[in-house]
Amino acid sequence: MTKKSPITPTIPFDQDGVHHGFLKLPYSRDDSAWGAVMIPITVIRNGNGPTALLTGGNHGDEYEGLVSLFKLAGKLSPAEITGRVIILPAMNFPAFLNASRTSPIDKGNLNRSFPGKADGTVTQKIADYVLRHLVPEADIVLDLHSGGKTLDFIPFAAVHVLDDKEQEARCVNAMKAFAAPYSMMMLELDSVGMFDTVVEEAGKTFVTTELGGGGSTTAERVAIADRGVRNLLIHAGILTGEPDVPDDSGVMLDMPDGNCFVASVSSGLFEPCVDLGQMVTRGDLIARVYDANRTGGVPTEYKAPRDGIVACRHFPGLIKTGDCLAVIAEVVGK
Repeated sequence: MTKKSPITPTIPFDQDGVHHGFLKLPYSRDDSAWGAVMIPITVIRNGNGPTALLTGGNHGDEYEGLVSLFKLAGKLSPAEITGRVIILPAMNFPAFLNASRTSPIDKGNLNRSFPGKADGTVTQKIADYVLRHLVPEADIVLDLHSGGKTLDFIPFAAVHVLDDKEQEARCVNAMKAFAAPYSMMMLELDSVGMFDTVVEEAGKTFVTTELGGGGSTTAERVAIADRGVRNLLIHAGILTGEPDVPDDSGVMLDMPDGNCFVASVSSGLFEPCVDLGQMVTRGDLIARVYDANRTGGVPTEYKAPRDGIVACRHFPGLIKTGDCLAVIAEVVGK
């Protein structure tokens, strides 16, 4: 028997207008015996039509999507749309408040916790509710990510290779409509428990992003998110207006195999030798790592494993063995 979710919405999902409220998750703790985690949510509806589910804050230290969705929730008018837009800007709300990738309550990584459990941890309960109560309502799902405190990315929208090629084509068309500077066929080294995976398994049109990182954001990157969200809603037939597609958008990238990922095999002081967006040739020096405990040592050098573009790089000045040092993606067209 499927257990009932303890989460209850404070707003309706089936009434026209703008509704700002919360997903209320009871959470008893030392400082509030009958307290709750109040996850902000906005539902904007105007008649019958498609539904878009827009999520950010799957990881709490990724801000480009968070900023864009908080803005949209305060600006989007029912008169502009046909159908419904569900905006969940800080899906892992405890992590967002803590400025951390994972939840401070249970250390849960929401994007590795799906399908979740109605009687599980706080993070598992959030995953369960989103999957069982929000995803089924959606025709198209956009989950906005960036690199957080530890990674930085060139700004791209992304989809995955799927067994269902009709579904994959829908996702690719939506990704291109987002009109980020880059569009990526993205490879996940471990997709178990990801929001992406369960949404795709539900047959939905799904797009994700990596729009920067470093635990902060920039005006340029927020503008990319703002434009992309609106373009996607227009593509879905929900928002009126013409899409904004810059001439230099949509460079197509591919991550064909695990060789795209460069992992550090040493710990110490990180020196990037190439910048994000730079083209490299296989064998080019891309980084050095120095022993941080003494001077005079020979640094470990890291070379590009393939021709391509530096799509991602480690962000902090120190790096540990096993950290992702860089991702080299192939440029496959426009």
